[in-house]
Amino acid sequence: MRYSEISRKTLETDIYVSVNLDGQGVAKLDFEPIFMKHMVTAMTVHSSFDVKVVAKGDLNHHIIEDIALCLGQAIREAIGDTGKIARYGQAIIPMDCSLALAAVDICNRSYSVVDLCSQVSFVEDTQCEDVEHFLRSFSTNLGSTIHLKVFYGMNEHHKIEATFKALGKALKQAVVIREEKSPQTSSKGIL
Repeated sequence: MRYSEISRKTLETDIYVSVNLDGQGVAKLDFEPIFMKHMVTAMTVHSSFDVKVVAKGDLNHHIIEDIALCLGQAIREAIGDTGKIARYGQAIIPMDCSLALAAVDICNRSYSVVDLCSQVSFVEDTQCEDVEHFLRSFSTNLGSTIHLKVFYGMNEHHKIEATFKALGKALKQAVVIREEKSPQTSSKGIL
């Protein structure tokens, strides 16, 4: 079982995250803001990872950021040797009026492009800039390159949710363990 637990306690937050990459998509989440809880649930279900998050803190921004840090670190630690995984994953997900793409390269090089095509400052109880910050912080702490693009949509909730579902599907593909005889995932011989 590819499993990891991460705890982070600061003057601003107290976070616990556990991840089982070989799970069933079970999300056990205890934190606010509720919209971000909904997005992490969507990502968890579509990744088939089992994820537990218990988080509290002083401000939504700090809670969201530190969950992203811990979740990225936990997945990276659960992966172990990146030379054994598929490395790449991609998905295009529709959600009603919205269409989102996620492309992932778990390569020990952190980079992210996040274009949610957002037209508002808030969705439900969460600032859109905090959603984007979550995604960038997650990418950095996973040690991955992640590109996320919403092509179009009229509903901000659906645009962001399609993005998190696509990210979950892409992560599921990227962490698959390669067969021993399959070719290397890098021309360098190491990631």
